[in-house]
Amino acid sequence: MAALRQLITKCVHTNQLMLSNRISFPQVRYISTTLKQMTERKHIQLTYRDEVAVIKIDSPNSKVNTLSREMFPEFTSALEEVNKNENCRGVVLISGKTSGFIAGADIKMIESCKTQDEIYQLSKMGQKIFFDMESSKKPIVSAIMGPCLGGGLEVALATHYRIAVNDNKTVVGLPEVKLGLLPGSGGTQRLPRLVSVPDALDMALTGKMVKAKKAKSLGLVDMLVEPLGPGVSSPENRTLEYLEDVAVQVTRRLAKDGVKQKKKALMRNLTDKAFEYQFVRNYVFNQVKSKIMGQTKGLYPAPLKILEVVKTGIEKGPEAGYEAEAKGFSELGMTSESKALINLFHGHTSCKKNRFGNPQIEAKNIGVLGAGLMGAGIASVSIDKGYNVILKDMSNAGLTRGFNQIAKTLKAAVKRKRFSQIQADQITSRLSPQLTFDKFDKLDMIIEAVFEDINIKHRVLKEVESITLPHCIFASNTSALPIGDIAKGSSRPEKVIGMHYFSPVEKMELLEIITTDVTSKDTIASAVQVGLKQGKVVIVVKDGPGFYTTRILSVASAELFNLFQEGVEPKEIDRASKAFGFPVGNATLLDEVGIDVASHIAEYLSKALGESASSRAGIPILRDLVKNGYTGRKAGKGVYIYEAGVKGSDRQVNPGFYEIINKYRLDAPASIKNDTETIQWRLASKFINEAVLCLQEGIVASPTEGDIGAVFGLGFPPMKGGPFKFVDLYGAGKIVDRLKSFEQVYGASFKPCDLLADESLA
Repeated sequence: MAALRQLITKCVHTNQLMLSNRISFPQVRYISTTLKQMTERKHIQLTYRDEVAVIKIDSPNSKVNTLSREMFPEFTSALEEVNKNENCRGVVLISGKTSGFIAGADIKMIESCKTQDEIYQLSKMGQKIFFDMESSKKPIVSAIMGPCLGGGLEVALATHYRIAVNDNKTVVGLPEVKLGLLPGSGGTQRLPRLVSVPDALDMALTGKMVKAKKAKSLGLVDMLVEPLGPGVSSPENRTLEYLEDVAVQVTRRLAKDGVKQKKKALMRNLTDKAFEYQFVRNYVFNQVKSKIMGQTKGLYPAPLKILEVVKTGIEKGPEAGYEAEAKGFSELGMTSESKALINLFHGHTSCKKNRFGNPQIEAKNIGVLGAGLMGAGIASVSIDKGYNVILKDMSNAGLTRGFNQIAKTLKAAVKRKRFSQIQADQITSRLSPQLTFDKFDKLDMIIEAVFEDINIKHRVLKEVESITLPHCIFASNTSALPIGDIAKGSSRPEKVIGMHYFSPVEKMELLEIITTDVTSKDTIASAVQVGLKQGKVVIVVKDGPGFYTTRILSVASAELFNLFQEGVEPKEIDRASKAFGFPVGNATLLDEVGIDVASHIAEYLSKALGESASSRAGIPILRDLVKNGYTGRKAGKGVYIYEAGVKGSDRQVNPGFYEIINKYRLDAPASIKNDTETIQWRLASKFINEAVLCLQEGIVASPTEGDIGAVFGLGFPPMKGGPFKFVDLYGAGKIVDRLKSFEQVYGASFKPCDLLADESLA
């Protein structure tokens, strides 16, 4: 939603309504009387530095702090204690961990709620606690080091002053929208009062994280402290200690001089005045709503609810705003979209861990064979994360092309201020482009990204094995060729593995690792470790035709050609698939993948998988398209014509595509009406059925990894949670009914797999 920020910035800012002390909250039982009197705390440490109380948040047995049902009673009892202490003049809130302030609220609190009212009461509990903080007569200062997200930022927003460490690790944000939720403990009301409404909406609607320096310029942070270097203790520990010292000094000053309201800039005052007019407010919020609908197609309820709740607070005052927030939070918490997105969050977290443990030898030096689009991308994400990389190609022209791609990526990162030019130069120094196998005997892993031909891969494998160390792993970036077949050319088959990256490698987060029956556990552990360090979310699947992702995409694509053959317009297919939730229309995706690549894979998988991956005339159509040079976006022509300045739905269908399709034209069966819903389910039901079949056959290890692979690799609609979560939410029975209705017309390619059929009867 990057364009959202630009749109809102052009609009006027909102008038900030000051919080009224007359806001009433219902009596919420969030702490038992026994817990209120507790003196022994597990999550909170309370100490005093003369007249300043220091409350350290330090959840046990956890790398990060999260707001949980266990922490809240301790937190409130500590605040009650300092408020009753007449010798205490102020409070510092700080993490006891160097890893971060508070990473957010524990999602399990929401998941444990069975009714909308329970979620409503959870929101009211948070609002009450933070309102009491905000109403404290003693200044409370947040000292922020590391991530301060979600409920963590809502804590900081309720304090009177915020200090943050000025480094890349310290970020603030409200990512609840990514879970299909809204900030439920006052975030939608406090943020627009603290920063401008455009900035508040930008953060809340996108879930973006803001670095400390930017947060200071927005008015979200009051003071920055610079991180310290190494000393007697680590830089992180020294910085945290220094941050606490500064926060204590600031708290003493605020206790003495009082908390003064910031002076607004002239432009801010002028726009605040303009926003007092109803027509101005209507214009701003209508424009933002239109932008949201354009980008989400109305498939995500959270952004619209956030906009509604923020508007309520601005127009009707804080009390109405807080009530709207609690109701909106409870409504969203019961939606299928939120359940789906939370499922993805858990899956993403799970696939960011190495369940195979640490390898015996950690890979540090990597070779990449082939400097094309994929090879250069793999090299780029590797040097970026600290690996020393040899990038080998057969020609100087290939090396130059690959090096320029990497340089372009780094230049863009510097422009975005992800790192400095000096850091970019240091990253580049880890890359060694070359034409020979020189120094390959020092490598721990080789990732090949050469042409999809088994003979070429065998030749390359034999070459590198003759010069590499015995522990060196050979990983193939093939998207379809069985790893077992590739390993047949190896003298060390236990060291051969598949590492299937997705294009563009620098942007696509998924890495699909493919194992054979003889791949060693140590090889798998090393491949996963490399992938995780590269910043990927990793799934590990068994070897087989097309593995997991290519297989289910190919099966769905086979049905795409049946639709083409029945005369369904490519634009209608794109509209239908995007309305279902896919980010890219299926017809457009074919052009993006490359029709020549699709043809190569289809030829192989139609033989390996049989009827499910075959279409009535898909392969002849693909052959004719390739023969005529219609290979997709890269050629300027495929299903569509690609011209400079023409984007999206404005692109015209390639007349040559129609000429080829018309040669194979068939009328749709009399019982089939290819309307939007039918198009969606002909494509989606095959996709889902094949995914479940992969689980049934043991190709994919779990529904979790199946969902992550489909969403992050193939763009399965995130708000549906992945094919397996969608089966749970929509109902296996209804999906089986859809498949059976198509099976009656089109035959066995729509036959429900046994696992899905059994699930429908459960």
